Amino acid sequence: MDSLKIYGLTVEYRTQLLGTDVRRPRISWKLGSDRKGTVQEAYRIQVASGLADFDSPLWDSGRVESNESVLIPYDGPEAQSRTRYYYRVKAWDAFGRESDWSEADWWETALLSADEWQAQWITPDSRAIDPAAEPAFLLRKPFDLSGGDIVSARIYATAAGVYELHLNGSKVGDDELAPGWTSYNSRLQYQTYDVTALLREGGNALGATVANGWYKGRLGWENKSNHYGDRRAVLVQLHVRYRDGAEAVIACDESWKAATGPVLLSELYDGETYDARREWAGWSEPGFDDADWRATERLDLGYARLVAQENVPTRVTETLKPVAAIRTPEGDAVLDMGQNMVGRIRLSVAAPAGTAIKLTHAEVLDKHGNFYMGNIRTAKQTVTYIARGEGTETYAPHFTFQGFRYVKVEGFPDQENGLPLDAFTGEVMHSDMQRTGSFECSDELVNRLQRNIVWGQRGNFLDVPTDCPQRDERLGWTGDAQVFAPTALFNYNGASFFAKWLRDLKADQLPDGSVPFVVPNILQGYNAAAWSDAATVVPWALYVSYGDKRILAEQYGSMKAWVDYIRGQGEQEHIWNTGFHFGDWLALDAKEGSYMGATPNHMVTAAYFALSARILGDAARLLGFAEDAAYYGALAKRIAAAYRDEFITPNGRVASQTQTAHIIALVFDLVEPKDRSRIARDLNEMIVDNDYHLTTGFVGTPFLCFALSDNGYHETAVKLLLQQTYPSWLYSVAKGATTIWEHWDGIKPDGSFWSDDMNSFNHYAYGAVGDWMYRKIAGLAPDPARPGYKRIRIESDYTGGRLSHARTSYESMYGKVASGWTFAGDVVELRATIPANATASILLRGADADQVRCGGVGLADAEGIVSLRQEAEGVRVEAGSGVYVFTYARPQASYRVYHPGMRLGELARWDAAKRIFDSHAPGFADNLGYMEKLPLAAAANNPMGGGLSQAQFEAIVAELQTLRE
Repeated sequence: MDSLKIYGLTVEYRTQLLGTDVRRPRISWKLGSDRKGTVQEAYRIQVASGLADFDSPLWDSGRVESNESVLIPYDGPEAQSRTRYYYRVKAWDAFGRESDWSEADWWETALLSADEWQAQWITPDSRAIDPAAEPAFLLRKPFDLSGGDIVSARIYATAAGVYELHLNGSKVGDDELAPGWTSYNSRLQYQTYDVTALLREGGNALGATVANGWYKGRLGWENKSNHYGDRRAVLVQLHVRYRDGAEAVIACDESWKAATGPVLLSELYDGETYDARREWAGWSEPGFDDADWRATERLDLGYARLVAQENVPTRVTETLKPVAAIRTPEGDAVLDMGQNMVGRIRLSVAAPAGTAIKLTHAEVLDKHGNFYMGNIRTAKQTVTYIARGEGTETYAPHFTFQGFRYVKVEGFPDQENGLPLDAFTGEVMHSDMQRTGSFECSDELVNRLQRNIVWGQRGNFLDVPTDCPQRDERLGWTGDAQVFAPTALFNYNGASFFAKWLRDLKADQLPDGSVPFVVPNILQGYNAAAWSDAATVVPWALYVSYGDKRILAEQYGSMKAWVDYIRGQGEQEHIWNTGFHFGDWLALDAKEGSYMGATPNHMVTAAYFALSARILGDAARLLGFAEDAAYYGALAKRIAAAYRDEFITPNGRVASQTQTAHIIALVFDLVEPKDRSRIARDLNEMIVDNDYHLTTGFVGTPFLCFALSDNGYHETAVKLLLQQTYPSWLYSVAKGATTIWEHWDGIKPDGSFWSDDMNSFNHYAYGAVGDWMYRKIAGLAPDPARPGYKRIRIESDYTGGRLSHARTSYESMYGKVASGWTFAGDVVELRATIPANATASILLRGADADQVRCGGVGLADAEGIVSLRQEAEGVRVEAGSGVYVFTYARPQASYRVYHPGMRLGELARWDAAKRIFDSHAPGFADNLGYMEKLPLAAAANNPMGGGLSQAQFEAIVAELQTLRE
């Protein structure tokens, strides 16, 4: 029986969103259907105050004729503070079917106005407890509840620092390192917790622990602290609602009491020292004797900066057990976690009181097998636990995180006889984003590379997109984030993660449009091409991945200010040739002693100026700003023309003979069509002449394989990916890496290290190759013209000939999207999954339309196929939703006998041109002997008659001529 159902409801990308200050949140849903080609024809949304109230909803959209099902704004009465809203959806499709109502979901608002805060910011009385003291502060408040049955209770809380809440002896929530890191001078998140189940009638007690975190702790490599303030504080407000409608509010004020406790030191870089003997048993429970605790005092930090939690929280998302206990040549006892991870170690131990167990964290061992901390720089990454001496004790640090694979253990009882692996557990921590993407192919080293990319993202997406998670840095570098964003958004749903970070970018942007190097900005460095362009590139990446126009609208002022800032720089019109720039950072063609590659910085600045102007023009068009769209679109063209005048020679060559210079000219579309093939060929020859090795840095590497694949040299790109010797992506994999390295030779072939100064082994920027793997090898991408996977591009490219299968999947806002191909003898099998209410453009590369089978029948008879056409590269199929299996004969490169020196990328283009000839005049190309038996002058007379236009014919002849040469 036909079925149409609604599932996967979200509001602002999340299910059961607790504590938002978005007044008109956006609702999304997915359609489930058992029929191919399902398209939504209409929808209806209802929002009610309770599950039993949908008969009289607060808002009923009525039937809306639309196929939109993603990010539909709530349009009912204005939301009220501290209110839960239930919503449900039904839909109709083009087959005339009507779904049942979906299961209801909900969102709940937080405090929508600053004047709703009754709590005061409090901190220990400075006369009793030194504000600069290292120990974490404890604050507590006992209170009574006597209003009868409690039906709901919410805590709204934040800190100047990082904090944990306890209520009646239990930790509140599962967040870690709340409130996260924002541009605290402008924006500070607060969290909402449902604590209904933790309260009781009568006596209760609230407790809070607050440590330095990002607010007050050491940040950056210059050993500076107090970037945002020199005093820690908390803000806690508990609302209790009784069955009769009455409410009670318990809020921070100077009646709270304070003490220090077992956390003697806690810093993000240095670790934590915890003395269990100093624990206050029952300190967050009623009845605790706090006579020895000290007074608190109020801090005037205000409420204007407060925003409800925007990003998904940081949580423990996975646990790992050590794979081995090692005794190093120097005699250290070391745990090997088997994975370079970010988070903490939880230990269990029975030991006499006062026993100090010290854990020091590192990423790698040196070439002799000894524990290595050189690349950690001044960060200590050390956790010390001092035992209480009462049975088996369990501990994990509270307010810090480490980046590590190896843990040196000192002081564990009887460790001379070996470390007990079951006493240690690694707890992986990062922003708890939904995993959405996967990739797998026939090469296991590439699969390991894919896992390394994902692990690199997990380790560095801890509330902000950091550059590394281990040394004295861990900053939100804008350049790293913008090049990796497309890959990141495939691996995980990063919509709220990046939206929050972009708001910080906008907050830290100067009035003249200057954009900082790092966000949140603690370095006070501004304006570098490719770095500061995160202001335009990242919002556009979010739009393409999710179809989110609101993020474009929200960031539009920031985007425009940045482009206008660049426009005011430079001594030449449209060429930004002033100021400091990182250039092609860490490129291998850099001069001795320099981190900057040989590609001239002004080529990079001009290329990114063109890109940002083009993005801004496109965003303006989407948002309805017609004048801006016209102006910035024209500006982008003028910049490209200036780029050609400055950096492309009259005979169509790139003035700078570096790989990156050629890459950005091609990928950023800065060259004339007539020069593209020559520049691509030059790039390809650079790679081949370098024995299929790259020399690119942060600017060139993310786009290198795209530049090759999109211009006829996919075989070179695949061979480059599969290269195992230095420098290459698989070099680090072959050396045992489990994350992406900062340097191509972080560990050299002889086992020695690149300089200690800057040698992270968990640094995701070069993992940006993942975007090319998904889009070009497995062939899956959103169509920017209908973004968010409303229309999907499936264009798998297997012409590299070195892989036997590849597959990828992605959980889009519409449902599961998948693409994969495999060779079965002489047959190509391509599988595609398209969710309901989406469509796809599928390229069957190298296929002839009359030879393709889909589900056992010809394409013309296959259900769900909307249209098909023969193109130069194969058959283009437009398809509706459903699962499709296409099979056809694997294209054979038999023409290699005519041109044994021709590379596969060129052969594929030659073969595509030959197929067009054959489709109009079978055998014609063979009779030409691939243009060797018949002069081109004769061929240009177009003997095909009306089969092809003269222009089409001459274009193909020109292509074949180029390939032959």
